Amino acid sequence: MSEQVTPATGADPGNGQPIGVGPWQGPWPEADHYDPELLAQGDRRNVVDQYRYWRHEAIVADLDSRRHPFHVAIENWEHDFNIGSVVRTANAFGTRAVHIVGRRRWNRRGAMVTDRYQHVYHHPETTALLDWAGERELPVVGIDNLPGARPLETYPLPRACVLLFGQEGPGLSPEAREACEAVLSIAQFGSTRSINAGAAAAIAMHAWVRAHVFGQQM
Repeated sequence: MSEQVTPATGADPGNGQPIGVGPWQGPWPEADHYDPELLAQGDRRNVVDQYRYWRHEAIVADLDSRRHPFHVAIENWEHDFNIGSVVRTANAFGTRAVHIVGRRRWNRRGAMVTDRYQHVYHHPETTALLDWAGERELPVVGIDNLPGARPLETYPLPRACVLLFGQEGPGLSPEAREACEAVLSIAQFGSTRSINAGAAAAIAMHAWVRAHVFGQQM
């Protein structure tokens, strides 16, 4: 059945476009993944059109059936404001899970509510993350522009792995650097010494997608 909908009455103050979709027009679909409340009132969530009117649990279950086998971890010793952006990007790239190391609390504003659909786990310290990865035989690959780091652009990223990022400023902790199978750097050509953790995470996740999703199609 095609989804015949009318636009929601609200508008995005940034570009004036309608937010989401309004109530379902016509006979309601009978599939279990649809949410009666959303069908009746409209769906203004930050989800792709494929998931309009779906129940939250159904969206998560569908994502779980096709998430990629790589994880993303970020250290959070000083309440890093980039974590929300990392979670949002991880959701966009179909990451299996995001792991926050250090402080449990993090700024969710940048996640744009995508943390509702993304598995997010907490590890109190780096050794706890490393133990978790070791039990699952997942290599940990650090991303940081450190002396001796190997280029991300030419390194063969493992298919199943954990991409580990340090927080803004200090970068990877000494414990994390020592435990990583490899530390990779992102090529830069300007005057700044580094890019922020959110941008670095997005680049690394996209590198994984290029290698293991699009690379399989070549």
